[in-house]
Parts: sequence; structure tokens; C-alpha cells
Amino acid sequence: MVLTPKERMRAAEEAVRQLRESLEGVGVTFPSLDVDGVSAAGTYGLPLVDLGRCNLDTALRLAAVLHERAGAGA
Repeated sequence: MVLTPKERMRAAEEAVRQLRESLEGVGVTFPSLDVDGVSAAGTYGLPLVDLGRCNLDTALRLAAVLHERAGAGA
């Protein structure tokens, strides 16, 4: 299935929305989370999601959440 540029962008924006909501649900905020503009301008595959940069507190919070989730599944 080949997606139109508009469909590709919508899919990427929806992925970013879901990721942002999920991260916020566990107390993690990536201020620069967004669709990567360069890959969105391309015509192959889906655009990339740019997680961006985060400060040390955010990185440690994300690591703690991931560690908790990994331990819950064991």
C-alpha cells in the first residue's frame, strides 16, 4: 500500500500524539518531540519521529519508568 504525502504526515503526527500522551501518562515530557521535517518531506516510507533532546532529569525519569516496566513483566 502506497500512502499519499498527506496520509504519511497524518500517520506520523498520530504516532507523535500517542507517544506524547503515553509519556505524559508516566510523568515524562520530551519538549521537542515532533515529526522529523526532513524525513517528512521525502517520498519513501513513513516520516521519522524526532524524540529530540531532553535534560538529565527527563532522561533519568524515562530510565526509571522503563526499568519499572521491565521489572513488572518479569
